[in-house]
Amino acid sequence: MRRKRAASLSPAPASSYASAMRRLRLRLPLLLLFTIAAVLCLLFLPSRRSPPPEPPLPCGAAPSDSTAGRWVPTPEPVPAPLYTASCPFHRGSYNCLRNGRPPLAPLSWAPARCAGGTGVVPRIDPAAFLTAASGRRVGLVGDSLSENLAVALLCALHSADPDARRWKRRGAWRGGYFPRADVTVAFHRAVLLAKYTWQPVENPEEIQKDGKKGIYRVDVDIPADEWINVTKFYDVLIFNTGHWWGTYKFPKETPLVFYKDGKPIEPPLSIPDGLKLVLKTMASYIDREAPSTTLKLWRTQSPRHFHGGGWDHNGSCVTDRLLKEHELDSWFDPRFGGVNKDARTVNSVIQEALAGSGIRLVNLTYMSEFRADAHPATWLGKKDAVAVYGQDCMHWCVPGVPDTWVDILAAQILHYFKQLGKR
Repeated sequence: MRRKRAASLSPAPASSYASAMRRLRLRLPLLLLFTIAAVLCLLFLPSRRSPPPEPPLPCGAAPSDSTAGRWVPTPEPVPAPLYTASCPFHRGSYNCLRNGRPPLAPLSWAPARCAGGTGVVPRIDPAAFLTAASGRRVGLVGDSLSENLAVALLCALHSADPDARRWKRRGAWRGGYFPRADVTVAFHRAVLLAKYTWQPVENPEEIQKDGKKGIYRVDVDIPADEWINVTKFYDVLIFNTGHWWGTYKFPKETPLVFYKDGKPIEPPLSIPDGLKLVLKTMASYIDREAPSTTLKLWRTQSPRHFHGGGWDHNGSCVTDRLLKEHELDSWFDPRFGGVNKDARTVNSVIQEALAGSGIRLVNLTYMSEFRADAHPATWLGKKDAVAVYGQDCMHWCVPGVPDTWVDILAAQILHYFKQLGKR
């Protein structure tokens, strides 16, 4: 037994060692081959590392640029306005310079995001904008506040193309064609967006009973004729509505009555509920009908600055003072029930209605709330206009605040065109 155990502990014969070395030599080429293959995979297969971060958006192009910032004196040297009172696309009641109002102080909007709050939204470069938008069309649809914006944009672009001519096709209320770059910009007046028609009382004797002269029928599921056929025509569409949705426009003698599928909605809707339904149906129509490559924007409400009463109760905005941050809520928050509360009230409805749609919200309300100094007020260009209509504390002088709206929209539009070119 002892001899057998000792034998089992003796060294392996030389033949076993030689056999192991031969097997190793056979495997070495395979190991080398696997190593080379692994290195090649690491070198040439697509990297799983995260792509480099996108560069920051240009100042004015981010959604927060209009909702967080302040008005500052325009940096020196202060440039001259892009256009004057002689712009051929002007509207008389917005033309404060022609109507005798002293020029507004040169102010610029400084978003908190831009250069730590010290940078301002750059002024539109009309020539560069026309070049980038070559062959494209920009359409604005809504009420007179969209017209206010359209006038500022048209006049700015006219400074780069004096050969521009008026354009009022496809139902446009006001517009321009810029031949140097084959660019069209137009405004379609559709104050409720939905189709609405006047239907007078058939029997005059009925007027004496309840005072109702007739109704304005609103078809909540049918766009107004002025823009129903343009969703595929424009490359950029900018919408608004809200300033006509009140009893001061549609009193009980001539109320709004809402229809769907050709029939009156029962029970009848109030004006706020009718607005909600119209916004949702119009947003759905826009998403459905406008091409996916169309930039679809919705600008929020423009605030009013009536002080001391509403438009029909001697409200005034003859001032050169901007509101302070701490004053804004007392002027505009619906909780305080002031005469200027409508903008924020309508904005909340707009935000709810557009949620989940393909339409981008452009909030121009906050930055405009400061500017009590920038309305036409008594400078309306028509004799006795103030006595008849009251001061205009709703629309804006042009040049003025709408130029900054243009700067912000131009930054967003140009960034969109640039991104579209990368697809």
